[in-house]
Amino acid sequence: MTLFQAFILGVLQGATEFLPVSSSGHLVLVPWLLNWTASSLAFDAVVHWGTAVAVIAYFWRNWVTLASAFIKATILKSPDHKSGARMVWFILLGTIPAALLGYLLDDFFEAMFGRPTVAAGFLLVTATLLAASERMGRRERDLDTLDWLDALLIGLAQALAIFPGISRSGSTIATGLARGLRRESAARFSFFLATPVILGAGLLKVLDLAQAGGLAAQAPALIVGFVTAGAVGLGCIHFLMRYLQRRPLYPFAIYCASVGIICLLVALARAA
Repeated sequence: MTLFQAFILGVLQGATEFLPVSSSGHLVLVPWLLNWTASSLAFDAVVHWGTAVAVIAYFWRNWVTLASAFIKATILKSPDHKSGARMVWFILLGTIPAALLGYLLDDFFEAMFGRPTVAAGFLLVTATLLAASERMGRRERDLDTLDWLDALLIGLAQALAIFPGISRSGSTIATGLARGLRRESAARFSFFLATPVILGAGLLKVLDLAQAGGLAAQAPALIVGFVTAGAVGLGCIHFLMRYLQRRPLYPFAIYCASVGIICLLVALARAA
């Protein structure tokens, strides 16, 4: 992978990780469309890690508040911080499905990243989820009304997003809307929920690469991808949080459907 390709893919990851259009699907489909060599799983993990750092940086005040509330409620037994501690438990609960599924079926999901038509097909699934959630969601609840069932269902949606083409942010925000959360509240919990999974997956892949002895050779591309994805991701979080205050998800649904259909047509043309 050249540094130019690493930069482009880093921009792509940063722009699509938080916008509900599937970063994993784009990281599969764009190199395939341009006839580039497919990016390594280590590169994919590192650029995801860059976007996780962007989440931490954007919401750092929230993370500090949550960590403080958790310590005070669980260790110091302060009754005034139970709501913050409860949110931490909900984040942990929602993280479990994706962590288990990713660990148990790692080889299966790796094979999915080599099949562009699968990613294109799942983009159509993402489009359907986004459109359906906008049409059916009540959007009446704030984040402080979240309960354990909400957290578990949103976590299960995040687990399904391990498939390339199913947007992690799209599926989790859509599930939040289906549970009656307001758009901004659903997006905020989606970003909180993504952080431990993305950081953990990135760390495991980097450790695997280091053990294989290939880290030094890929280091320049990994650094470029990481920095670019983090910087672009930070801007996209800011954009999406403001966008969802007043606007619907339909444009993202139309985009996912269009890209999915175009890529499937390209695959058919190439096979002819």
